[in-house]
Amino acid sequence: MPKTVDRDEQRRQIGAAALRLASEQGLDEVSVRTVAAASGRSPGAVQKYFRTKDEMLAFAAEMAGERIEERMAAVNYGLPPREALRALILATLPVDAERRAEAAAQLAFATRAAHHPGLGAIRRQVDESVRTALGDWLASAGHDRGPDATADRLALADAVIALSDGLALRLLYAPEEKEALLRALDHALDALIPPRSPSASASA
Repeated sequence: MPKTVDRDEQRRQIGAAALRLASEQGLDEVSVRTVAAASGRSPGAVQKYFRTKDEMLAFAAEMAGERIEERMAAVNYGLPPREALRALILATLPVDAERRAEAAAQLAFATRAAHHPGLGAIRRQVDESVRTALGDWLASAGHDRGPDATADRLALADAVIALSDGLALRLLYAPEEKEALLRALDHALDALIPPRSPSASASA
């Protein structure tokens, strides 16, 4: 009986190998041939699932975005708003070896996206998904009370994403500054979402 091949699983295994290579050696070293070797396949076997390098990179970029979204979804949204927001940002930061590898790959994808519209579109789609999810959470946490509530909370979401991106970049090339950078995160959160005064909490 012919062996059944799970096409989606095969694509994900190849995409994971592309992510590893991108994080360890940079995108210049990612090719059908090198990914085939890293995933234990022949180049022809890889091309059954991805015809070109760009097609393979686009899929790997989507996988990297999915991993971040999965970690964000696992955050306990029942925490107090500031604690939950801190946990959301930490979910995106390269604070361990696995996340450092992902962040390095993400940086490589972002750089390539500046010159490859298809990859840029995927990056924008991932960013918009994160922005929308974060904006929805901010609304549920009560950060939509200004005269233009939707614009205000999306602006705050953009500020949080910019903070996360900046910290992620610093942690990539200066991991020894992790503790100082996490303190900077706390200072930034205090500025973005000031703690409520006891009187405000009592009247809410």
